[in-house]
Amino acid sequence: MATATLQLDGKHVEFEPGQTILDVATDNEIDIPTLCYLKGATPTGACRMCLVEVAGARSLVAACSTPAAEGMEVWTESDRVRRARKLNVELLLASGAHDCIACEANGDCRLQDLAYRYEVTDVPFVSTPQPHPKEEDNPFIIRDFSRCILCGRCVQACNEIVVNRAISYGYRGVDSKIVAGMDVPYFESDCVFCGQCVEVCPVGALIEKKSRYMGRPWDMKKVRTTCPYCGVGCQLWLHVNKGGKIAKVTAVEDGAPNKGRLCVKGRFAYDFIYSEDRLTTPLIKKGGDFRKASWDEALDLVATRFKEIIETHGPDAIAGVSCARSINEDSYQMQKLFRSVLGTNNIDHCART
Repeated sequence: MATATLQLDGKHVEFEPGQTILDVATDNEIDIPTLCYLKGATPTGACRMCLVEVAGARSLVAACSTPAAEGMEVWTESDRVRRARKLNVELLLASGAHDCIACEANGDCRLQDLAYRYEVTDVPFVSTPQPHPKEEDNPFIIRDFSRCILCGRCVQACNEIVVNRAISYGYRGVDSKIVAGMDVPYFESDCVFCGQCVEVCPVGALIEKKSRYMGRPWDMKKVRTTCPYCGVGCQLWLHVNKGGKIAKVTAVEDGAPNKGRLCVKGRFAYDFIYSEDRLTTPLIKKGGDFRKASWDEALDLVATRFKEIIETHGPDAIAGVSCARSINEDSYQMQKLFRSVLGTNNIDHCART
């Protein structure tokens, strides 16, 4: 594909037709700040944080939604640009209760980062009262509308990335808010609690309920792993606190095959690893009660009973169910054992557990 050229902060750079100014800047390792931009979704230019100066343009333009053009001259950090971005940050800070000390997103908040970057020391605007109460009725997600900056990333994630179409914009002016369905709580809407909205929220408006008070972002250690549910192999980040416990789970943005997406089980259903009911040793039932046994004893008993059942009733008297938390390889070995060794096709997968 033929390339074109433009000037980016005084430097001639090449780009491909169809790219935006933001795309070109990213390709050339120039950081243009964004709040509403979401990779993989249609750019909206809603937050106006990515404003840049283009020679000949009457006003500043949004880099995320403005196509790059041959011969264009762009400045990404001029005095005019910095003043506009600082003003936007000040307006956003005045739009709600952005008290960072008490916020779970403190240290992992894009708005906080931009306030520091553009040296916002005071907000010269009267704060807007937030008329919408906090939603804590569901077991997974806290919706704090006083911290919402209406960037729309959650709406795009729900509608364009995971295509659940459960949330959208509602009302107008100072009453504007992100609504689920006809403005009902999450659990009364079509929300499936995949948590993609939480994943993309750049501030503290959407928080995992279970992660509260589990630790600050700077105290967390991120560990990459594979989701234990089903056999798709989704890639996860485990956010482990100082006590060695998982505080929350997020998706690996560029990790295949999920590419930043997770289901409700992958994101929220990790508590089973801390259950006191988990077996730590094999158990053998005798006389109505279970007793602890070694692995050798338990496996010998299973093999003996299988042989007896097959000899008496045939192989189809035996059936196997593979665990939903098994990886593909384990499930493959399970069905191979039953079909090739035991001689039965009675093998299934408990995908609903």
